[in-house]
Amino acid sequence: MIGSIMYLTASRPDIMFAVCACTRFQVTPKVSHLHAVKRIFRYLKGQPKLGFWYPKDSPFDLEAYTDSDYAGASLDRKSTTGGCQFLRRRLISWQYKKQTIVANSTTEAEYFSTKTKHIEIRHHFIRDSNEKKLIQMIKIHTNPNVANLLIKAFDIGRFRNA
Repeated sequence: MIGSIMYLTASRPDIMFAVCACTRFQVTPKVSHLHAVKRIFRYLKGQPKLGFWYPKDSPFDLEAYTDSDYAGASLDRKSTTGGCQFLRRRLISWQYKKQTIVANSTTEAEYFSTKTKHIEIRHHFIRDSNEKKLIQMIKIHTNPNVANLLIKAFDIGRFRNA
C-alpha cells in the first residue's frame, strides 16, 4: 500500500507529507498506521481531479520555494526541510527530507543538512547572486508558501472528511 501511494507522490505532491510520515513505520507498522494509510486512500478517492496542471501560456520564470519546520517530528523532534521549483509556473522538482540532527533553533532548522558544506556554499552563492541583483529573494508568509505542502501536515479534518 505504501509503495502504491509513494508512486503517486510523483504527480500528487499534496499527499507528500502524509505519505512520508507513514513510510517511517513500514518496518514495524501498527493498526493506527494502517488506518492512516487508508485515510490517505479515502482522501485520494475524494479528490480524483487534483494533480498537476501545466498551463500553456505561462511566463518563463524560475521560482523556488523552501521551508523548514522547527522540531516538527513529534517522535524525535527533528526538523523537516522541503522545497519545490517551478519553471514557467510548472512544477519541475520538489524534495522533502527529515533532518539527521535535532536543531536547537529555527535558524538551525533552516540551515542544517547532511551536507552542511554544500549548503553553506549554496547559501553564499545565493547571497552573492542576490547582492548582484541576478536573482530576487522575497520572504513570503507561511500560508502562501507552497513548500509548506511538503513539510507540514494538513489539518486533520482534510483527511478525516475524505
